[in-house]
Amino acid sequence: MTQFYGKTKICYGEDALETLERLPIKQAFIVTDPFMVKTGFIDRLISHLDLGGIRHRVFDGVEPDPSLETVTKGTHLYMQDHAEAVIALGGGSAIDAAKAIAFFASKVDTSRPRPILVAIPTTSGTGSEVTAISVVTDKVNEVKIPLNDEQLIPDLAILDARFTRTLPPSVTSVTGMDVLTHAIEAYTSRKANAFTSIYAEYAIRYVFEYLPRAYRCSDDMEAREKMLLASCMAGMAFNNSGLGITHSIAHSLGGIFHVPHGLANAVVLPFVIQFNSFDAAVQYREIAQMLSLPAGSVGEGTQSLIKAVRELNESMGIPNRIGALKIEESAYRQHADVIARNVLDDICTAGNPRMPSRADIRMLLEQAW
Repeated sequence: MTQFYGKTKICYGEDALETLERLPIKQAFIVTDPFMVKTGFIDRLISHLDLGGIRHRVFDGVEPDPSLETVTKGTHLYMQDHAEAVIALGGGSAIDAAKAIAFFASKVDTSRPRPILVAIPTTSGTGSEVTAISVVTDKVNEVKIPLNDEQLIPDLAILDARFTRTLPPSVTSVTGMDVLTHAIEAYTSRKANAFTSIYAEYAIRYVFEYLPRAYRCSDDMEAREKMLLASCMAGMAFNNSGLGITHSIAHSLGGIFHVPHGLANAVVLPFVIQFNSFDAAVQYREIAQMLSLPAGSVGEGTQSLIKAVRELNESMGIPNRIGALKIEESAYRQHADVIARNVLDDICTAGNPRMPSRADIRMLLEQAW
């Protein structure tokens, strides 16, 4: 049996925030980061809660790659408030932290109803507003822990592109490449199906058409709206199909060397496409064809796609090898076995079209360096 699961109510457009006023709750717990407070973005959210007569607490302690300690602290505060909803405002880190807080709170106190989970993304990248995945970092053991449970899927996603307008080009680029990686890996996943492929295809098209525009001009609101939709659609796709080893490697590079997730995906993706080129050749050719790239054969289609991804990276100042990142070569090689082991244990690896061995991962790491 093949199935497609879509739980989240998605509201988008300039009036989407008004949905907050109609939430059937009295107390909300807002999870965000200091930047959202400093810029005043949080005030937009609070104003709508006030109009709805909804009390709130703001927890703004989320850091990049949220830690277990942060999630634990947020969970305690949420439970103290007897809140009925967790509302995330921010990028993937804030949304992941909010999802983990809601999840652990419901596990700790089973007598209380599961909190309503609302996600308001301010970047076009993770797709976390519609997925069953939350990534938390164990900073003691230097590893990212992907949680995967249907309870982590938000009940409501609010997409307002105005929140993404102030993103610097460097963040727009790497979060956009995260969207592309989600979509390509969802399209080629072992668990891909007709529905996931439709969402992934549109996300891929949108990234190649609108990401360069959003990167060049922060005021191009059409491009920003389309990238926000692409991120959400890619999330819908991979939430059902799973991902692949680009993400598995990126999780380890982030956990050990603190490489931003989207940047790691962007750099590694062309090497993984090459690695999967025999097992997913037909899908890569289809992607090349939908992008009007040369694809007279499966081999040509695959190489055209690799070239297109690298050119997209280069156009936004993203390097095409790990060696160009801020990683010491000796430390990288010293951790190669750890990374390989982490990749084989990572939940995303199961969806990869070609099952890798430890030696395969070591080879990939060497090529990507």
